[in-house]
Amino acid sequence: MHFASDNTAPVPPQILEAMIEANHGHTMPYGNDVTTTDVRDAIRIAFEAPEAEVYLVATGTAANALALACLCPPWATVYCHRNAHVEEDECGAPEFFTGGAKLTLVGGDHAKVDPDALARAIGFTARAGVHNVQRGAVTITNATEAGAVYSPAEVAAICAVARAADLPVHMDGARFANALVSAGCSPAEMTWKAGIDVLSFGGTKNGLMGVEAVVLFDPARAWEFELRRKRGGHLFSKHRYLSAQMAAYLKDDLWLKLAERANHAAARLSAGLAALPGATLLHPTQANAVFAAWPREGHRRAQKAGAQYYLWPMDQSLEGPGDQPLSARLVCSWCTTEDEIDAFLRLVEGGPAPAPVHVPG
Repeated sequence: MHFASDNTAPVPPQILEAMIEANHGHTMPYGNDVTTTDVRDAIRIAFEAPEAEVYLVATGTAANALALACLCPPWATVYCHRNAHVEEDECGAPEFFTGGAKLTLVGGDHAKVDPDALARAIGFTARAGVHNVQRGAVTITNATEAGAVYSPAEVAAICAVARAADLPVHMDGARFANALVSAGCSPAEMTWKAGIDVLSFGGTKNGLMGVEAVVLFDPARAWEFELRRKRGGHLFSKHRYLSAQMAAYLKDDLWLKLAERANHAAARLSAGLAALPGATLLHPTQANAVFAAWPREGHRRAQKAGAQYYLWPMDQSLEGPGDQPLSARLVCSWCTTEDEIDAFLRLVEGGPAPAPVHVPG
């Protein structure tokens, strides 16, 4: 019963096999291998963007921070949701890599940036001219930190507000595959056709050992990104081990199949929780994360039996009245099983503790 994060999941066998294959012989370093070229071409085809430049890094934080550094100068600000990963979970990396740019936090339901709130924030910026930070860039996350998904129309609405102020837009797509299969659209419709300039195309949360792609839809930004990646210590010498993962991820639409599995599992878990007495959903379950509340006694039973998930927010306690609801975040992965979900739901409801469940992989 592993619901703490999709980061806890194992790596699919196709990825491991690709890395073993990449380990044969010698190949050129620093992204000059044939597989990196193939990956670039595959992403261009998938996104219908033949001029896009594609670069691989090992972490989502590096992808986001380096991308934003190419969009926002040190004296400007990045507009993001108050619950965005760049605000809450990257230890100031965007500020560091931009050389000091500020984050301006914007509200909106389910961790989605509200276009009107964004417009107000942009209008309030630099009201005293040189004495203030300036307008820099906008970043949104899809799927959001609350498990919600922006539709292409919602992405376009955000981009329209940004364009009116002549601002570029970045998308943190750590769970881009989950958002895409949920929205039922094409990668192009979710990104550049809606106005996105740069995408952090996630892989690690969707099964990869550790690689993300930064997709620059404007190739004019490419050289600066290359320099920043090298200067920031994120240009891998044995780059083939990044590109081999991404190549296998893209082959035969594995990335979409893995996301579909995770989303399906989350939908089953969400529906099961919503049906239990005293349980409520806190956000819509549109990707692979479920946010719900249920009585404390159900939490005690689940955690005593070894279920792994986070109370959300984390400062809640299992100590206290058993009928008081506590809220939690549960994340499904590509290998979450129906047996895991059903065993967890039985515990929350008050049924017998299940036998240990084997997780494939």
